[in-house]
Amino acid sequence: MTYAFQAEGLVKRYGKTVALDGVDLAARPGTVLGVLGPNGAGKTTAVRVLATLLRPDAGRATVGGYDVVRDADQVRRRIGLTGQYASVDDDLTGTENLLLIGRLMDLRTAEARVRAAELLARFDLTEAAGRPARTYSGGMRRRLDLAASLVGRPEVIYLDEPTTGLDPAKRDDVWNMVRALLADGTTVLLTTQYLEEADALADEITVMDHGRVIAHDTPADLKRIVGGQTIAARPADPARLGDTEQILHEVSGHRPESPSRGVLTVPVPDDTAFTEAVRRLAAAGVTMTELSLRLPSLDEVFLTLTGHGADDRQEAGV
Repeated sequence: MTYAFQAEGLVKRYGKTVALDGVDLAARPGTVLGVLGPNGAGKTTAVRVLATLLRPDAGRATVGGYDVVRDADQVRRRIGLTGQYASVDDDLTGTENLLLIGRLMDLRTAEARVRAAELLARFDLTEAAGRPARTYSGGMRRRLDLAASLVGRPEVIYLDEPTTGLDPAKRDDVWNMVRALLADGTTVLLTTQYLEEADALADEITVMDHGRVIAHDTPADLKRIVGGQTIAARPADPARLGDTEQILHEVSGHRPESPSRGVLTVPVPDDTAFTEAVRRLAAAGVTMTELSLRLPSLDEVFLTLTGHGADDRQEAGV
C-alpha cells in the first residue's frame, strides 16, 4: 500500500523520559489520520519528527517516499505545519507574514501576493491584512498561522491541535477547510484534544498513551471496543421518567443512568432491545422527545483504552 506519510518504530528520548517508544503511524493519500492522546502522550513529538524538526533516536519515517532525516529538504517542500501555538511574526502585518513564507518557499513576488490574498480571504482576515499581527486577537493569530501553513499548497499538512483558542464558529471554519483540503487530495495528520473533532474529520484514528500506540482503527470500529450499543431516552413528560426507567431496565437487564437531567441511558447488546423498548414505551403511552440507539462516544472509548481523560496529565514537553 502507498502511504502519503509513514513512521515505523519511532523512538525519541529526552534523558530518562521516553517520549516515543516504537511508534508506528501511516496515512493513505487524501485522508485524515487523527492522533489522539492525553497531554504528554507523545503526539507533538511524533509530529515534529515527521516535520523534520526532530531527529528520531531509532526508527524511520517517510513523506511521499522521502526519508525525513536523509531527504529533509525534499520533505519540507511537501509539508505544511500548524503547531499548538501561533508562530507568526508580531511585527509584520498579516499580508507580510504570508509574503515572507511565500518568498521563503521560492514563490515569485507576484505569485506570493496572489496566494496571500487568497488565504487572507479564506480565513476572514482581509480587513486586518494591513495591521501588525501583534494587534490580532488569539483567534485571528491562529487563523493567520493556519493560512501560513497552506501557502505552498502542501501535499501533507500536520495540524497539531489547530482549533485551540477558536470559538465554535471558527472551529467549524477550520473543519470545512480540512474537508476542502481533502477534496484537493491533501493528506492531513490531525492531533486534537477535541474527540468530537476527530470523530467528525478522521478516516482513521491512532490512540497514543505514554509514548506508545495503544489502538488504531476507524472511528466506528474504535467505538465498538467499548462493546455493545446504548439507548438514550428523554420522555416528553418528566413525570414519566420513572416509567421510562422501568421499561429500559426490563428490556436491557441493566439499571439506566441519567447523564443529564431528564435523560436516561442504558447499554444494550444489540438493536433488538431497542426495538422492544420502542414497542413497550408506545404501549405504555410514553411520548418521547428523544429516543436513539448509538455506538459509544469516542470519549468513552478513550477512557476505556487509557483509563483516564484526554486532559488528565500535564504536558511534559512531549
